[in-house]
Amino acid sequence: MTIRLYDTSARQIRDFTPLTAGCVSIYLCGATVQAAPHIGHIRSGLNFDIMRRWFEYRGYEVTFVRNVTDIDDKIITKAAKQRRTWWSIGYENERAFNDGYTALGCIPPTYEPRATGHVTEMVEMMRGLIERGHAYESEGNVYFDVKSFPGYLSLSRQELDNIRQPESTGETGKRDPRDFAMWKSVKPGEPSWETPWGRGRPGWHLECSAMAHKYLGEAFDIHGGGLDLIFPHHENEIAQAQAFGDEFAKYWVHNAWVTMSGEKMSKSLGNSVLVSEMVKQWRPIVLRYYLGTPHYRSMIEYSEEALREAESAFARIEGFYQRVIEKAGGPVEPAREVPPAFAEAMDDDLGVPQALAIVHTTVRQGNSALAADDKDAAIARLSEVRAMLGVLGLDPLDPHWDGGNASDRGEELHGAVDTLVRLVLEQRESARARKDWATADAIRDQLQQSGLVIEDSPTGPRWTLGPR
Repeated sequence: MTIRLYDTSARQIRDFTPLTAGCVSIYLCGATVQAAPHIGHIRSGLNFDIMRRWFEYRGYEVTFVRNVTDIDDKIITKAAKQRRTWWSIGYENERAFNDGYTALGCIPPTYEPRATGHVTEMVEMMRGLIERGHAYESEGNVYFDVKSFPGYLSLSRQELDNIRQPESTGETGKRDPRDFAMWKSVKPGEPSWETPWGRGRPGWHLECSAMAHKYLGEAFDIHGGGLDLIFPHHENEIAQAQAFGDEFAKYWVHNAWVTMSGEKMSKSLGNSVLVSEMVKQWRPIVLRYYLGTPHYRSMIEYSEEALREAESAFARIEGFYQRVIEKAGGPVEPAREVPPAFAEAMDDDLGVPQALAIVHTTVRQGNSALAADDKDAAIARLSEVRAMLGVLGLDPLDPHWDGGNASDRGEELHGAVDTLVRLVLEQRESARARKDWATADAIRDQLQQSGLVIEDSPTGPRWTLGPR
């Protein structure tokens, strides 16, 4: 068994070999909490949740760190416009992100550090970089000297003469315009912390180098994030960490975007779809299916039609669950192991689309077994499907999705609806018995217009909720 991952720094798929046998350390660039999350933000957390689940299935102990950037230019600007405190905006949106992760079934990280809680570690790293000649103070700012680090731009493979660092107001005193800010001097009305170089606040990049060092040490296995972070963020992280003396990340893994009309989903472009609104329109498990089943390195073009297709596909899986459980007369436990073809797909750079094809093939085999009245084969296929979907975080019977059997009101409501629907179905059966096909068809059509799917089985009619 060898897991293989596409390493952005190597531009190829590599066999994964952990730094410590049996353990995997992952650092994921998390939320910058200036606004509530859209589905593009949550996709990254979801992709790496699947990665984490697969490593754990393969027997690894995973340490998963996902940071929170709770101070930056956009948060400060927004706070000034809204006449609010910067930390209230950050905290509000941090909670919105965590609500989104939770709604879509992401396992909480091992550690979720905030930037503002690690100023001491940032000051220590800046002091070390200045002493080593890789950074300098100027007018209360602290900059990284990119020319002092020969490996700069090794990740994105750009030419130094062709780059331009994003800048904000107040970044004065640079020796070279390509140098980047690690610390920004205090400005009127802005939050600030005391340092040996005066009061100020963190730059964007320093926080991740400092927090990865604190929680994962001088070297760790995997650094993740969206494609848009390769430059400048990840390049600058590498420069700071390695110039400080850390080996830093061994593998670099980047997920692709969610797009609309070919453009990256973004608040600034006005084309974002908020998670909080999406979960009102679509079941969270369907959203997870939609966002988590394409390959993590493939773009997802958002559309209502694609979501409806995902809902229909998942409804077919749920229908199979229901039919087998009825046939079995009770719960069916997941298999202890996933099928070999599923494992092979997941080992190959987390090939979720190929793995999902195995899921749907197994569902079809199970439906064929049901049609042949082969109860044991149908149960075996459902057991395999539960194991596979469990790894993907998509098992409908997982406690996260069914409330751990604690959603009593939901069960009561389902029971009440079931009683009413069965009364109507009895009327339909009576009409069929007296060969009143027009009435029987009219009852069926009315139920379908109400969002129910009626299926005639050897044991009698069965109803399920249909796709919207």
